[in-house]
Amino acid sequence: MYRPDHSAHTGATAHRDDRVQFVVTGDETSLAELQSELALLPLCAKGRVFVEIPEPKDAFELQVPMRMTVAWLPRSTRGGRPGTGERCAPGQALGRAVRAWSAEMLCDGPGDTQAILTGEYRAVSAAYEVLAERAGMPDAQITAPDRFTLHRN
Repeated sequence: MYRPDHSAHTGATAHRDDRVQFVVTGDETSLAELQSELALLPLCAKGRVFVEIPEPKDAFELQVPMRMTVAWLPRSTRGGRPGTGERCAPGQALGRAVRAWSAEMLCDGPGDTQAILTGEYRAVSAAYEVLAERAGMPDAQITAPDRFTLHRN
């Protein structure tokens, strides 16, 4: 087995990685669809999966490519709008997570990042708004349910 020598690498060493990164979203209404979409990704895919669920007990082991990280977002453990004492509404935790992720990972623009959005309308539209309108991701790089007609003309 070939093992490259990384002993000379430092924090300043340039790392070339031309794999497309993915951001994949879902909620409790789309778990089967989410699993199907993840199964279609290349084994070497890298990126992040955000899944909004009602309670922490609703999380389970989701099969993802080994370079992808899953974040479960239970609404029951999150607040709604800051300073209101409201509970987290459907789609709210997902929208916040995608906003934070995109601010960090897409700070130089979306590049070749691909988004796969599944779930009910509030979750999908919250993620779409962040990616398309705030981060400037082209519609061609965002897969969302056609029934929501989110894509710009």
